[in-house]
Amino acid sequence: MQVSRMARSFAVLAMLLTLVGCAPDLGTGVSSFQKQYATARTALESGRYARAIQAYSRIVEQAGPLTSRIELELAHSYLRDGQYAAASKTARRVANAETGDAKFAALAVQGTADHELGLAALKTGDTAKGRSFLTQADTAMKTVLESNAELDPLGALAGRRASIAVRLKTL
Repeated sequence: MQVSRMARSFAVLAMLLTLVGCAPDLGTGVSSFQKQYATARTALESGRYARAIQAYSRIVEQAGPLTSRIELELAHSYLRDGQYAAASKTARRVANAETGDAKFAALAVQGTADHELGLAALKTGDTAKGRSFLTQADTAMKTVLESNAELDPLGALAGRRASIAVRLKTL
């Protein structure tokens, strides 16, 4: 089941960060990375998105094999903060670099951000730009739903996609 694979991925990430945190700081900034990650994650989970963005942005260059995961959390922080262009760009980068659950999670963030960008463009009267963003959002969401519907257990992504389809028909 895909959801259990995602849970395992989070568990592996938590174990890696725990192990990294147990290592002495030998001038590598290892313990500092774990502390900074904890700060970023706590800020994201508590709704302090600007703080999360700042913290994730500081550690992404040091993340090594965790770079995609950190970038995905950064993209999610941008999304929650209403910085849709940054969320889309960051999530697209992760989606292009990853496969499996990580790719689909990034596409869900990208699709949501592109949907919001499309709605904003339509609100200003830019129909062409709005249509372009909505089409990109639809493509991203379609990929997630067709490849891994388990990432949308409550139907939020499917609902957004239906809304996009209705809007695209009117353009």
